[in-house]
Amino acid sequence: MWYKFFMAIVECIPNISEGRRQDVLDACAAAITQTGVRLLDVKPDGSHNRTVFTFAGEPTQVRAAVIALFDTAIPAIDLRQHSGEHPRMGAVDVVPFVPIEGVTMTDCVKMAREVGAELAARHQLPIYLYEEAASHPARRNLEDVRRGEFEGLAKKMASADWTPDFGPSQPHPSAGASVVGARMPLIAYNINLATNRLDVAKKIATAVRNSSGGLRFVKAMGIELGDREIVQVSMNLTNYEKTPVFRVFELVKREAARYGVQVLESELVGLIPQAALTASAAWYLQLDGFHDSQILENKLRD
Repeated sequence: MWYKFFMAIVECIPNISEGRRQDVLDACAAAITQTGVRLLDVKPDGSHNRTVFTFAGEPTQVRAAVIALFDTAIPAIDLRQHSGEHPRMGAVDVVPFVPIEGVTMTDCVKMAREVGAELAARHQLPIYLYEEAASHPARRNLEDVRRGEFEGLAKKMASADWTPDFGPSQPHPSAGASVVGARMPLIAYNINLATNRLDVAKKIATAVRNSSGGLRFVKAMGIELGDREIVQVSMNLTNYEKTPVFRVFELVKREAARYGVQVLESELVGLIPQAALTASAAWYLQLDGFHDSQILENKLRD
């Protein structure tokens, strides 16, 4: 007899400000897995000096894993000694909770607020809430909360507009402040260009991102990958159904061509929903009348 068990599953994708010291990354991964969650992916980046962990489990497990990660990362990461291409304001920079199965966005918002309060008390750490958990519209977008980074945090927090949601009203000396929230699935997607011209990457990012008139549901910035002597358009795609990956890639490629630059490669940071890749494959192959049920693995699962 077959039995089907239903459980609540939450995904969490914390980003830490360390991508070069393997011993620190190993310790963080061990702290996460010992709580019983499933560690799905670890994506370090030396140029960004940043690592993205992806794990999932029942809400109590995920909550414990986040606490364990902070307990491990905060003593090991000192932002006063940190440098990297990616903007950051915290040792554990951002922690999003994503509803996967058997939980709602409301559940994840509640979880973000409870975990944020616990982390603030546990580490005397300022915590800001963002996206669906934001306490104010001005704090909804991560880039707005993180603007000024660690170096400008003390001055920013001196303003009443930037009093943290939880914790002290001044930065943690070495760990800065962390951002905790709830959101829908996001695709972290980067496109590397065959040039070292940072001005080109920044112009392309401006053309692509929603905030400057580009594609809806795209956040983008141009950065330099110094160790490879190339530049990158680093992006977050916040709704792959309404702004698919192939549309983003084609626009970046077209904009790059305006400057006589070719796309070298693209990369994923963390995981991507299968539907996002399926849509891209169907578009590039110009499949007529294609349906997900034509995928062998999907048919077998059904």
